Amino acid sequence: MVSTSNQLLQNLLELTRANINTIESFKSQPISSLNWKQNPQSWSVLECIAHLNRYGDFYIPEITKRIANSKYKNSEVFKSNWLGNYFSKSVAYKENLNKMKTFKSMNPLNSKLTAETLEIFISQQHQIIDLLSKAKHVNLDKTKTAISISKFIKLRLGDTFRVIIYHNERHIKQAEKTFYLATQAV
Repeated sequence: MVSTSNQLLQNLLELTRANINTIESFKSQPISSLNWKQNPQSWSVLECIAHLNRYGDFYIPEITKRIANSKYKNSEVFKSNWLGNYFSKSVAYKENLNKMKTFKSMNPLNSKLTAETLEIFISQQHQIIDLLSKAKHVNLDKTKTAISISKFIKLRLGDTFRVIIYHNERHIKQAEKTFYLATQAV
């Protein structure tokens, strides 16, 4: 994928704002609907969001540190590489989602969750918006971040943002579907 750095950041900003709006709409819903599960192995709305919060806990400090320490000035163009494209596409939302195995540490199954889970997510998304703004001043290709599954694999900052924000969208769509099923089950 090749695009202008500004266009990539703008697209990711819009997607992040859409994600926030969806989660804001859940805040007025009954907690019983947000904790409803289709079956014991599936995630509730709140478990979908708690999963994203766990990734935010890793990536927000990592990106913050890498932007603050980057010596590379911004560039006009962002070029993803095969690894960035692979991870971005594997977590992106698709109509017919492929199931993915979740790392145990990132799996919130059967957690006791409250509406605070939504507030944490919204707070994290505002931090991501701030980081997207700061990223305008660094090179999205040359600034690299660690990833949650391995400290040895580094992704380009632009790809890291794509992975996180596409992953957020994927699970927010899952949460919306779960919420819809919850309203039908009542």
